[in-house]
Amino acid sequence: MGVANTMNYLKAAFWDYPQFTDETTLRSCLRERKDTSLYFWLMGRFLENARVVDTLNFFAIEEIAGQLSKLKLRPYTRKKWIRMVEIYGTPSGK
Repeated sequence: MGVANTMNYLKAAFWDYPQFTDETTLRSCLRERKDTSLYFWLMGRFLENARVVDTLNFFAIEEIAGQLSKLKLRPYTRKKWIRMVEIYGTPSGK
């Protein structure tokens, strides 16, 4: 098994919270805690620290767009995600 197969991409967002580095546990938590402060905290951690591709694996771009103004994010992160929503958030750029 190569290095790429053993890397845990969730550690980029949750290096200090090992309980969230297990994908099954994380998905279960997101499902059970939908629309709670924990859910939005997890979303913020993804937006701040995870790769875009990994973030979009857990959250729909429309959901992110709806929360951007409510989440506590660094200015750079907010700007980056506003741009992501502009590019990928609406069909045919409308």
